[in-house]
Amino acid sequence: MIKLVATDVDGTIIIPEKTFTKEVRDCITRLDNNGIKVVLVTGRMHAAAKLIAQDLGLTTPVISYQGGLIKDGDKTLYERYLTKEQAEKIIAWGKEENIHLNLYNDDILYSEKDCYEVKRYCNNLHTEYTRKSFADVEKNKVNKMLAIDYSSPERLTKLEKELPKIFPELYIVRSTPYFIEFSNKEASKYCAVKFLQNYWGISQEETLTIGDHNNDLALLEAGGIKVAMGNATDELKATANYITVSVTENGFVKAMEKFCNI
Repeated sequence: MIKLVATDVDGTIIIPEKTFTKEVRDCITRLDNNGIKVVLVTGRMHAAAKLIAQDLGLTTPVISYQGGLIKDGDKTLYERYLTKEQAEKIIAWGKEENIHLNLYNDDILYSEKDCYEVKRYCNNLHTEYTRKSFADVEKNKVNKMLAIDYSSPERLTKLEKELPKIFPELYIVRSTPYFIEFSNKEASKYCAVKFLQNYWGISQEETLTIGDHNNDLALLEAGGIKVAMGNATDELKATANYITVSVTENGFVKAMEKFCNI
């Protein structure tokens, strides 16, 4: 019997650059009414993720920053940051590569420029940013850093292969074709879901995990039932034990109807 559904957000319950459907909203309400805990597990910053949870009527903790932060209302249950030294190393790398970086410190998004990359990012995710030189950001609670290149996903593919050698101490993940994320080694979706399983006394076998991109490889690893969306990457589909239809076809709803008896 499934007691916990840990779900990715973008590309899983939210259609890219749009929102969730009425069918998804109603499905999550039915899960909640049947005593199944639904937890959002996202790379988004907490300030943005909590608004989605509230819109869906969820009162469960929210996992944000790829697993680097879990908050239950105003209470912090779990947090893992980059050190100031790690952040500075990433900033230096970004300047050398001439690639845009978002820096998230204490749940505030900073950008050094008012550029296309940050404006498109914030417009798509309905969030805000603060323009500030990274040298002037305190960097005492760096939730994560994000490299963005909308013009050349191929470039990011090349960088993705090189980065583990440059930053072996970090958790580095490709969250979309355009994004590479840098965070603490223990800031993964796997670590965060495992924390909540232990917190609630829920087993892996009682957990369903569902996602669409390679940053969800860690998420699926934490589930007994591992679901990949129809629009998921080939890598994620290969690790799943069930593949549902795409996000535009309400694949989340189809999977819940199959495995959660709602």
